[in-house]
Amino acid sequence: MLFIITKLFIYSKSDKKETVSLTSLRNAKTTYSVATLVRYNNSANRDLNFADETLPKHNLKVKRKIRHTLKEHSFGNVQSNLLHRKAEKMFPVIEPILKEYGIPDDFKYIPLVESGFRSGTSIRGARGPWQFMPQTARDYHLRVNKRVDERLDLRKSTIAACKYLRGLYAEFNSWTLTAAAYNIGSIKLKKAIRRDNCCNYFAMHLNSETGSYVYKLVAMKEVITKPAVYGYNNAYGEIKAADTLQPADAIATLN
Repeated sequence: MLFIITKLFIYSKSDKKETVSLTSLRNAKTTYSVATLVRYNNSANRDLNFADETLPKHNLKVKRKIRHTLKEHSFGNVQSNLLHRKAEKMFPVIEPILKEYGIPDDFKYIPLVESGFRSGTSIRGARGPWQFMPQTARDYHLRVNKRVDERLDLRKSTIAACKYLRGLYAEFNSWTLTAAAYNIGSIKLKKAIRRDNCCNYFAMHLNSETGSYVYKLVAMKEVITKPAVYGYNNAYGEIKAADTLQPADAIATLN
């Protein structure tokens, strides 16, 4: 869905070695474990959030963007349960792998954002549920040749994505910035951090695609976990009896 627009997803070894001048990134841990990677803030779950970072919805810009994105993802605009059917098939494979590698569960929405409404190869050559470029896939030990393309293997590509995400988190020490780097690439994100002198995704000036990426992940999480709230019926996700808001009412609660 998000990634109906093709992402620039280029990763290099030289990029991983590049350092950022900002203190918060210089001090980021270069080693990680399941215990240090998964840092959920349970109290944040009462609000819209991605991993352990709550959206600052009292910020007018943030509130406007998330309202617009939630509306874009509602059934009234999408008119399809395709994403929920894909979630039902993909999540049982993706979820335990994310857990094993210490990646927050919210990253399971990336394949829905990246390739939810389309299949095949992008104009830049990205392919598969995680939209790997050929060389990036090979860097993470996926076979990509004329006969075999393991980018299409959900289990293997998810393992590769987890390894890539772990590396990004080690660089940026923030899950929202990790998601942004997955979209734009770490070199370009580091340049944006230097330019803005800011390490807060929601306060940075990014290109339109990357600047909306986390919002789309949050919106995808909302419509998948609360389908009835956003107009979807008989869709993936458990709906509580209290979740009886209509789509317009759900979005209006952000006022």
